[in-house]
Amino acid sequence: MTARRSSSQPQVRVRRVYEAPSADDGTRVLVDRLWPRGLSKADAHIDAWPKDVTPSTELRRWFHGPDSDYAEFRRRYEAELHTEPAASALERLRELLGQGPATLLTAVKEPEHSHVPVLLEQLES
Repeated sequence: MTARRSSSQPQVRVRRVYEAPSADDGTRVLVDRLWPRGLSKADAHIDAWPKDVTPSTELRRWFHGPDSDYAEFRRRYEAELHTEPAASALERLRELLGQGPATLLTAVKEPEHSHVPVLLEQLES
């Protein structure tokens, strides 16, 4: 999964954190609230871990529960990203990504059906 940014902004890639780091990853940013299982911090090569831009524990639990709905999850997560402390953390992440190539890392098995696309949209707005 690759996010296209405007020509004045660097490209942001999305990869699973379990993949080996690549020389062209740029700044490696973990965008999960919980540390990935079975991965040491030394092996992850994480440059930033802005937990405040990730879905809250409550939202994450709801999304993985029996009553979850992706459209509703998106709506709730977008709302979270517009409140503090997430809004400030989102702005800091925009600034970090503006400094050069970057890779958002996640442990989710299906990044395209997770919080990651929502986060990318908010970063581009």
